[in-house]
Amino acid sequence: MNILLAEDDVRLGELIVHMLKKKAGYHTDWVTTGNEALEQAFSAAYQLLILDWMMPDGDGVFVCKELRKEGYMGAILMLTARDTLSDRIEGLDAGADDYLVKPFELDELLARIRALSRRNYAPIQEEEVHLGEGLLSRNHQKILFSQGEVQLTPREFQLLDLLIRNKGLVLSREVILERIWGLEAEVNMKTIDATVKLLRKKLSPFEHEDIIESVRGVGYKLEI
Repeated sequence: MNILLAEDDVRLGELIVHMLKKKAGYHTDWVTTGNEALEQAFSAAYQLLILDWMMPDGDGVFVCKELRKEGYMGAILMLTARDTLSDRIEGLDAGADDYLVKPFELDELLARIRALSRRNYAPIQEEEVHLGEGLLSRNHQKILFSQGEVQLTPREFQLLDLLIRNKGLVLSREVILERIWGLEAEVNMKTIDATVKLLRKKLSPFEHEDIIESVRGVGYKLEI
């Protein structure tokens, strides 16, 4: 199971990551802000997001709502010190699947994770997907060819994966900007074009640079 932890308490975050990786054997990534959680949630096909209610840049309820609005289908477990009935209802109504009140025992967290893993949160993205004659590994964010491999940066991977999930459809630069960087990010449309250019350059030695097509005045689409 791939798990994304969003927790700004460094000591607690380190404890949870250590337990999930060493004791339970889960692949676990850790971010410390809500914006990072929004940005990272779709990048590695996470089946579970463990989300702290309060973070430096906002609350987990907002993050939870935004992820569900964007189509995140994995399980969401909220961590919080707020334990009133109205708080629990607010978190669940935002799209959370479970709720754990701080302080908690790490063994209880593991039990909650096991319970959530038994539920069906389909569709789950395949960890590997064919890309022409190559194979995109979502877990390792790279493309494997018989002649070698292409290692992608996080932005390159997110952009390519977005195009793959919308294969054959034209995605405008505005949509790409919103999904990958966020509308409030201090980047412009030239950043998207530059990222596409770098992707094509990496794919060029394997004669796959043409799979990302430019649609003049609009954006890009993937044709395989």
